[in-house]
Amino acid sequence: MRMVQGTLDDLGTPLSDVTFVVVDLETTGGSPSECGITEIGAVKVRGGEVLGEFQTFVNPGEPIPAFISVLTGITDAMVRDAPRVGPALVAFLEFAAGSVLVAHNAGFDISFLKAACARADRDWPRFPVVDTVHLARQLVSRDEVPNHRLGSLARLFNATTTPDHRALHDAKATVDVLHGLIARVGSLGVHSLEELRAYSAKVPAATRRKRHLADGLPEAPGVYMFKDGQGRVLYVGTSVSIRTRVRSYFTASEQRRRMSEMVRIAESVTPIVCATALEAEVRELRLIAEHKPRYNRRSRHPERTWWVKLTVEPFPRLSIVRHVADDGTRYIGPFASRGSADDAVAGVHELLPLRQCLERLSATKPRSACALADMGRCGAPCTGAQSVEDYAAVVAEAVELLAGDARRAVSTWRERMDRLAEQERFEDAGVVRDRMLSLVRGASRAQRLDPLSRTSELVAARRSETGGWEVMCIRHGRLAGSTVAPRGADPMPYVEALRASAEVVTPGLSPATAATPEESERILRWLDAPGVRLVEIDGEWTCPVGGATGVRHELEPVETSRRLTPGFRSA
Repeated sequence: MRMVQGTLDDLGTPLSDVTFVVVDLETTGGSPSECGITEIGAVKVRGGEVLGEFQTFVNPGEPIPAFISVLTGITDAMVRDAPRVGPALVAFLEFAAGSVLVAHNAGFDISFLKAACARADRDWPRFPVVDTVHLARQLVSRDEVPNHRLGSLARLFNATTTPDHRALHDAKATVDVLHGLIARVGSLGVHSLEELRAYSAKVPAATRRKRHLADGLPEAPGVYMFKDGQGRVLYVGTSVSIRTRVRSYFTASEQRRRMSEMVRIAESVTPIVCATALEAEVRELRLIAEHKPRYNRRSRHPERTWWVKLTVEPFPRLSIVRHVADDGTRYIGPFASRGSADDAVAGVHELLPLRQCLERLSATKPRSACALADMGRCGAPCTGAQSVEDYAAVVAEAVELLAGDARRAVSTWRERMDRLAEQERFEDAGVVRDRMLSLVRGASRAQRLDPLSRTSELVAARRSETGGWEVMCIRHGRLAGSTVAPRGADPMPYVEALRASAEVVTPGLSPATAATPEESERILRWLDAPGVRLVEIDGEWTCPVGGATGVRHELEPVETSRRLTPGFRSA
């Protein structure tokens, strides 16, 4: 089976659509709590085009130290008639509204702006911030520049303005540095604001050193596996772009502690390119179940599910089991916990006088009655008071309930909850509610999985994002293969080629399938999604076909096809 990747990442905000305001400040010193601003300079850019400039001197309300005047060229006389920080700050915030702030060593400039807001009794707007110092440390080696100071980077990227410790000049130089860094990071597959901010954030050195693990990974959808030095799988994930997703683990955007620990241990990443997102999701589930990676929290133990079944004997009872057997009886589930399965069984026993004893009863050898029989909650087949035929009528009601027709049962449960609520027995009403929900959900899951597992082959198609067709071959609830027919191509040859090359799947045991219930649920969600069209079920076409066009654009939707196919019923 050709497998492909599955989880979809957010595309984010394209960098070409982002408005950046590159800002620089000149101050009377290095402490925002003790020193003031003497000049604010800023440049607004979007898509490489300059949209506007902002420059103002600021009267700091204190003498400018002599060494600062020597460094910047700004004197007390130059700022004597300048606005104080409050009006200057208001003007700057209006200029920068709705933008992303960029600064070289942004912590310095932002701390002064925040302190100025506090002095002016204003709230600091929560601007997104990009720091070109941190971004340069990720992208520019010490071999290229001896340090990551603005002057060195301006020369590296051939900035048109030379930084000279004047706010507007330094802001203009930072614009050129920003564009140079964006060009570099773009070649690595970073094209959104969210990814750029992740790259510009501070990253622990140990994590940054592992970034080479993403080198050479494909820019394609699929599954990726982090492995340790012994080749053991640590984590399995999916993405629409393996390389971009893996690279994000080595940036500050990854905040999960267990993932940071995993990255420190990882020594390699293995990619598996997939044809479709569904195939990737399925491959991810199978790999997690196979390797049980320590850093995956979900889907590690699909075998740890519970089922409720009617036993096969003259006087059947409800039993909670781990696995489904080919014994011809009725199963419901799966249940995620033994407790929910117990609730479902208790819900049935509240409604029907099924026996609850564990012994195997004989129709010809009576025995003494149990307490439940004395209480009238069991017909006492153990004593011979109830024949096999009489008990079969109770079993038939249980089968109907387990098969998913729970309308009468739900009505009875609701009446009981109302009576308990009127008596202010709210905890007891809650117990009845939990039992009802467990039983109905378990029966619904079984009813939903059963038709898919009984279908020997189902071929489904939907339009891909590129205008072609995604085609799936599903056999007994298991994804046997997938492919993509390109835009403008006749999908029928791809359908036939897929059917010929797809994995051979043996029939599953209803309501379990040849796949795990979680895999079948992923497939069912894909089939239920808007735009999915069924093409063929067990050799019967369920939609118009023919001619050179192959499958027509307007095919019958999934629910219509289900109604035409025996075994498919609405939940």
